[in-house]
Amino acid sequence: MESLFGFLDAQSQRRRRRTSSFESLKRLGHISPAVQSHLKHASVLDPVLCAGLLRARRLPSRPPQRRRRPHLGCMVSIAGLLALPAAESQQRNRFALLMSAAFLQGASIGPLAQLALHLDPRILVTAFIGTAIAFACFSAAAILAKRREYLYLGALLSSGLSILVWLQFAASIFGHSSSTFMFELYFGLLVFLGYMVFDTQEIIERAHHGDMDYIMHALTLFTDFVAVFVRVLIIMMKNASEKSEDERKRKKR
Repeated sequence: MESLFGFLDAQSQRRRRRTSSFESLKRLGHISPAVQSHLKHASVLDPVLCAGLLRARRLPSRPPQRRRRPHLGCMVSIAGLLALPAAESQQRNRFALLMSAAFLQGASIGPLAQLALHLDPRILVTAFIGTAIAFACFSAAAILAKRREYLYLGALLSSGLSILVWLQFAASIFGHSSSTFMFELYFGLLVFLGYMVFDTQEIIERAHHGDMDYIMHALTLFTDFVAVFVRVLIIMMKNASEKSEDERKRKKR
């Protein structure tokens, strides 16, 4: 009987410890209320930007010579957003530039999305949901971690990004191969998943130092989201095409 009471007491103590640890995670004592409000404003804008991204995929297909125009327009919108001061009087103009950048970014990856819809409509939805879950998990890990804990990743991620740039430069000269393409795909996915954690903690640190520009911070997180989404979509399309090719070979046999 005493052993039974001891077992029950141990179980109750474990439940209390789990409850207290969960409550400590929800308190976020290392983040001030002002910074928490700033993170809410920046995170609320990301679903709006993703809506513009998905809306742009319905644009009609364009000739090859016109497919670069949305990408250039997106760069112009981002440059205009960087040029405008973060004043209260310019917030409406900056928000308009932010939405135009999201829409044009969606238009630039529209042919890829249409190809995914032609291959299997479920691929686009699954890639988007998977990217959203990864974004939520990695951002939550950065928010719940100690301040500056993941800022050391900046140097490693910058080195990885420079490797991707040099690989693209070498491929433009010597030509692409399947091995280098797969390395760029998976290595780039790993790099931008790391940027989700790093950028979230950098935004928190900047907000603690008075930088409350939630529009620019939302653009940073949205850029990470799009980079991961495109790579996840390409990987799923490649796997689906290989699976369909294997099924065709089996039917021929």
